[in-house]
Amino acid sequence: MTLFVTTGRARRLTRTVSSSSRRRAVKGWLYAAPTTIFVVVLFLIPLILVVRMSVSRWPLLSGNQGFNAPDNYTKVIHNRFFADSIVFTLKYTVLATVLLIGLGLGLALLVQESSRWKNLLRASFLVPSALGLASASLLFYVLYSPLAGPLRGLGVSFLGTPNAALYSTTFLIVWRFAGFYMLLMLVGLQGIPGDVYEAARVDGASRWQTFRRITLPLLRPTLALTTILCVTGSLLAFEQFYILTKGGPDNSTITVVQLIYIVAFQGQNDLGVAAALSVIVLVALVLINILQLRAFRTDER
Repeated sequence: MTLFVTTGRARRLTRTVSSSSRRRAVKGWLYAAPTTIFVVVLFLIPLILVVRMSVSRWPLLSGNQGFNAPDNYTKVIHNRFFADSIVFTLKYTVLATVLLIGLGLGLALLVQESSRWKNLLRASFLVPSALGLASASLLFYVLYSPLAGPLRGLGVSFLGTPNAALYSTTFLIVWRFAGFYMLLMLVGLQGIPGDVYEAARVDGASRWQTFRRITLPLLRPTLALTTILCVTGSLLAFEQFYILTKGGPDNSTITVVQLIYIVAFQGQNDLGVAAALSVIVLVALVLINILQLRAFRTDER
């Protein structure tokens, strides 16, 4: 009799545990449902549609649609702006990444060590980050204007030559995002234990030795995050060049994303070719991010 009672209790306990596990699983799925729906509707479905468009005839206004792979990808490669847009985008990405990461780290070190003006400096550097990129681009468009801009008296053509347009636009991006990267770097710096710096000072390490031997190695995860964000954002640059330069002068500042817009809505009016270029950009971004993660991956041993 005791054996049957014990077995019955064990079965009831098992059923109770199973029911509780199912309830927790259902709650988990319910909590994850909004995010899942968001990802499916705004990422997976558009991604599938773009891939389908990239292997199909898909004119913007009218025309027959149908499978035509790999014609769209061939047209992308033979586009007269394709190679130049890649070179310019990579050039801009390297320049913007170096300046933003370097300046962001420098500003973070400045506001970390400053005591009297720390809060004022942090707020001052973060103010441009509150302004939208399109609004900031319009602001600098007026600033650079040779007709009505406040800098017209200098006699400098800020957007008149390819190099001037590149550097002027990069200055806008550095002004707009330096405070944001400063904040990320500051969070990483504050996560470094103070005992490590104290031990370095006791051992007689100089400021440069402390920075090179302690700060940079322990800041590696933050550097990885900021570099990935900066490189990805620079490779997808569009608003600043569309507003400031319109791809000029002489089509010298056309980025890859701007080329997608031109192919889809201004040039060929061909969404299929634009989708093929979008797929190429997506694959390139994934590969570049994988390489960056491997480059910054630390040896846990």
